[in-house]
Amino acid sequence: MKKMILGIALVLIAISSYGQSKNEKKSSVQLIRNATVVYTYGGKEFLIDPMLAKKGAYPGFEGTANAHLRNPMVELPVSAESLLNPDAIIVTHTHPDHWDEAAIKMLPKEKTLYAQNQQDAETIRSQGFKDVRILSNNSNYENITLQKTFAQHGSDAAYANPQIAEILGHASGVFFSQPGQKSVYFAGDAIWTKDFESHLKKLNPSVVVLNTGYAQVNGFGAIIMGKEDVNRVHQILPNATIIAVHMEAINHCVLTRKELMDYVKEMGISDKVIIPADGQVINF
Repeated sequence: MKKMILGIALVLIAISSYGQSKNEKKSSVQLIRNATVVYTYGGKEFLIDPMLAKKGAYPGFEGTANAHLRNPMVELPVSAESLLNPDAIIVTHTHPDHWDEAAIKMLPKEKTLYAQNQQDAETIRSQGFKDVRILSNNSNYENITLQKTFAQHGSDAAYANPQIAEILGHASGVFFSQPGQKSVYFAGDAIWTKDFESHLKKLNPSVVVLNTGYAQVNGFGAIIMGKEDVNRVHQILPNATIIAVHMEAINHCVLTRKELMDYVKEMGISDKVIIPADGQVINF
């Protein structure tokens, strides 16, 4: 009888441990630099928008704020080699601060890679990548759902100018969900629009990763979000955690971490906003 009781106890412990291990697939966001993020979710690792060049590798973006500065303005906080073995890569759009020559050269060409549309997929395939998939409203990586959203990468006035519109092109966000896990929305290079507001309300993510550098194109204003947009997200999703990235790495991003930190304190929302340093890991 004692042996039977002991056996049952061991089985129950094993079942309990198995359940805990399944539920302990912790999610984390590690900001690498700019919009480059290592995202761990559902036991899988995603490398998002890799820009892997050394400091100062490229000239500043012409026609934008501080164009005399070279990009990226800071070094990677980790070795580029440590970023080359994710389960999958996601490229929200192919601007060089999200998908640069160094990443194209260094990343293994057999890795699964998600592009936002057919045009980007064809470009990336031409760069040698073999397993390029196109994000949709209902994409999947194994049992993780990836939902693409539209991101307007500049004002209506900017898109009314054919030359600027061609440069800005299309951008996208990605919403991650999985049963038993918090939902996470990478908003992408977007400005605030009615569509974006609608995405927030419909998706209702637990975590929003927001590109908040307030990048400026001369004569056309911001092409990504700024500090006021952080508060707007909070007003719509008061229980969500907001992770602010895409700052202090590219010439035209004018919002600093300190300015954003001061602002969220002033607004009384600093407990809901995380402003990570390059290399910092956020677990949730």
